[in-house]
Amino acid sequence: MNNATIWRVVFSAALAIITICVVQVYWLKQSFSHANRSFEEKVHISLRNVAKELSDLQRVQLPSYNLISQVSDDYYVVNIRDAIDAANLEYYLLKEFDQVSLNTDFEYGIYDCDTEQMVYGNYVSASGQKQKPKGQGLATHSDLVYYFGVRFPDRRGYILSNEWIPISFTLLLIIAALFFVYATFEILRQKKLSELQKDFVNNLTHEFKTPLSSIKVSAEVMLERSRPDSKMSNYLRIIRDQANHLSSQVERVLQIADIRSRKIQLNLETFDLHELILESCEGMGSIMKDHEVTLVYQLFAKDPIVSADKLHLSNVLTNLLDNALKYCATDPIITITTAEDGRHRVIKIKDNGIGIDSDQLKHIEKQFYRVSTGNVHNVKGFGLGLYYVRQIVEAHGWKMDIISNKGHGTVVQILMPG
Repeated sequence: MNNATIWRVVFSAALAIITICVVQVYWLKQSFSHANRSFEEKVHISLRNVAKELSDLQRVQLPSYNLISQVSDDYYVVNIRDAIDAANLEYYLLKEFDQVSLNTDFEYGIYDCDTEQMVYGNYVSASGQKQKPKGQGLATHSDLVYYFGVRFPDRRGYILSNEWIPISFTLLLIIAALFFVYATFEILRQKKLSELQKDFVNNLTHEFKTPLSSIKVSAEVMLERSRPDSKMSNYLRIIRDQANHLSSQVERVLQIADIRSRKIQLNLETFDLHELILESCEGMGSIMKDHEVTLVYQLFAKDPIVSADKLHLSNVLTNLLDNALKYCATDPIITITTAEDGRHRVIKIKDNGIGIDSDQLKHIEKQFYRVSTGNVHNVKGFGLGLYYVRQIVEAHGWKMDIISNKGHGTVVQILMPG
């Protein structure tokens, strides 16, 4: 994943998180606003009913206006126009608050005309336990004569306890946002480390190319000057073959690095597909001579002229032949077929290898993935071959199918629109 893609993903995710946070804040604000209105409505309904019951009990008429005054967020006074009995007041308050499910602590007081002060009545706990007053006295109201006051010291706690659902979702959202920030920094850190690792591997493989070329040339020159049947010739052939093998692996790593960095560019040219197949098989002669390989050519395509990147297609064929050789428990029999089905030109490479389990078949084209070789040992490689093949096939706009069954070999088919 390149930097532009990462930043697009991060920006999109950040925008989504910000949008969700804005919606959540709006929803939380609306929820608290509704909870406050609901609390005030319950208080007004309850106090109005208490005033009406006291007026009926004492046979006095309630004022037509200014019955209930809200002095502060948690303090209310009720105008009665007559003396108030504290016992009756507490009874009616408990009754009406219970009717509207206003289960929170409250304290009340009654105004004394003689002393012109609020006489503290009681602190009533929602749990029913008597407690000492928590307030610093109830304020008087200068415009009224006979009234009582009620304060709710735990109003905020009561509202918060009834808003636990939006609060819980908000906390979860905060945790998710923090995790997103952490994940973003971790992704960027891993991306930086990945780029450093990739640069190191690229530099290392480039540094390998020159000494490997020197080793191959030196081995070839010395091999030409040595006796064919001597031990020195055998050692030189081993050096040459291993240098060729290592050079091909280095080249493959560089090709994959080009693909991952999107630097791969196809150099399209027109050539004979059959000739390329024969050249690719001949180029693998040094590897095939270590196996009793049977190559079967079924080159049936009437028009073998194709337009493709010759180098990359040669690498594709080499990779597929190399896999057919490596993953074989017996003497390899490889059948290479070309044909035409009307709309496509088809290349098919079939082997008699160990095959692939169905659960592994869907993973074999992933980078660095290697199929379990069972009883076939010493299978070398990086797990890059089929990944590279798939990338080159898709870059040409072709299609590739892999058909395999455990113990029955593998068929790789490339369809070239023609």
